[in-house]
Amino acid sequence: MESVPAEEESQVEIEAEQENSGHGRSHPDKEKKDKKERAKERREKRRQEISLLRTIPYSDHQKWWSSETIALVTGANRGIGFEIAHQLASHGLTIILTSRETAVGEESAKVLQEGGLNVVFHQLDIVDPSSIKACADWVQETYGGLDILINNAGVNYNCGSENSVEHAEQIIQTNFYGTKNVIQAMVPIMRQSDVGARIVNVSSKLGKLHSRRNKIEDATLREQLADTNSLSEELIDKTVNTFLEQVKDGTWASGGWPQANTEYSVSKLAVNCYTRLMARILSDRPDGQKIYVNCYCPGWVKTAMTGWAASLSPEEGADTAVWLALLPDHLVTGKFFFERREIHF
Repeated sequence: MESVPAEEESQVEIEAEQENSGHGRSHPDKEKKDKKERAKERREKRRQEISLLRTIPYSDHQKWWSSETIALVTGANRGIGFEIAHQLASHGLTIILTSRETAVGEESAKVLQEGGLNVVFHQLDIVDPSSIKACADWVQETYGGLDILINNAGVNYNCGSENSVEHAEQIIQTNFYGTKNVIQAMVPIMRQSDVGARIVNVSSKLGKLHSRRNKIEDATLREQLADTNSLSEELIDKTVNTFLEQVKDGTWASGGWPQANTEYSVSKLAVNCYTRLMARILSDRPDGQKIYVNCYCPGWVKTAMTGWAASLSPEEGADTAVWLALLPDHLVTGKFFFERREIHF
């Protein structure tokens, strides 16, 4: 499985900007077109900047990692996850490439191994507690712990303007609860170091609390979820469970949930909230035992689940995850990123 970002710049937000741009003007259609073109130019410029940044090698004093640094990537048999594993391995780390299906995971690991990269495979189904435990136990026994965890595995069934909630329970169980359970299993085995261990959650801007149009309409709930100091696991669980209950009884459409890719958006909203919660909980750790937790949106990436119709390559989609994982002076935690820049939750 792989995480599938449902949009690049959040098409819903772009449309909202376009709609608002023409108000009170004599030529609204031209204004919309001009605004769209300027946004496109900005995105293309940023893509070029990041492409350039990726060509600049890390200096020796920036490299805190070595071949003994262990990074585990979930859902890494293809797409964004595979490319994250590829890029991290290319930097000299030891990569544990995981996949729900053993055969395809082993084949993916073999491809990287044949390229001279230090990659091993281990089966991991993030919705199976026994699989999660077996993987964590194996990592502990084999390597003595973990330095980097990339939570990429996830599912999405809607495509384009579709907005079915037919698979809501599976999507919530995989994208949110699966990610949460992997974090809870891996945190106890994350190794101590001066630079701190790192967790990167692959998310989406569809899960933003304060999106212009694609947001939870309940202002009180948004405020509660936005308050990091009082945010709790119980509140996040209650939010997604309320959504699932409304899906089952057929009332979700009037429940004030996000209007685009609803089930996926709710799952990623929960991931974003859980990222902030874990960052707060783990921030109390003493020096030498720090664990930094962040999430990011890869953008709209060309993968099987997007029908290869997206605008970004897997290499581009993986970039921010790798950048976050390898930050030399990692004092950042509980933040949300897109194209190597912090964005609002």
